[in-house]
Amino acid sequence: MTRLVQAAIAGDVTEAEELQELLRDAGIEAEISAESEEDQLTVLVPEGSLEAAQDAIEALSEPDDLIAEP
Repeated sequence: MTRLVQAAIAGDVTEAEELQELLRDAGIEAEISAESEEDQLTVLVPEGSLEAAQDAIEALSEPDDLIAEP
């Protein structure tokens, strides 16, 4: 079994699911974990996919941040 590592931390379930979908769309398997005592959720990916996952999150999340609401 491949070891899972943290790719991102989400503040809530919606954000975690959006990150998971973004990664899956990029061809990277992702899981959500709520192991921490805080409300944050951790998005986990296989260790060998960590760099690709971080690149995908960075590349695919920026356009949404640039769209201004009218």
